Amino acid sequence: MTNAQKNIETPFNEEFCTQLEYRICHELKKSTDPKLKGFWCDGVSWHASEKQLTKEHVNDKRKIETKAWIGKTGQTEFKATIHFGKNALRKYDEGAELANCIPDLESQNEWIEIDLDNKTVDVKIGC
Repeated sequence: MTNAQKNIETPFNEEFCTQLEYRICHELKKSTDPKLKGFWCDGVSWHASEKQLTKEHVNDKRKIETKAWIGKTGQTEFKATIHFGKNALRKYDEGAELANCIPDLESQNEWIEIDLDNKTVDVKIGC
């Protein structure tokens, strides 16, 4: 069963993943990498195992692994790893909203790494 089916209350939820999706789209749109031209994100899944969503797991591993759909059609499935920085870990532990841990539109930090060959995307929040 997924966290949505069990109604697990966690800051890693649909609202957070929707906001993350929009920010990834913005980053893809402004990317100067010719391999990413025309790419966009059609979603980040908030479904993860119950174990991954525990405060203990997030604190110990400092990440949640899920899926994202990225590409020219937005339909290619990528393994997405959301890496938690100190601020995001604190907010997750408190059960607080994570959206403000996503870098803002003007951020110059490299917070997304996309590997097209292996179909992975690594995202760093709340560093």
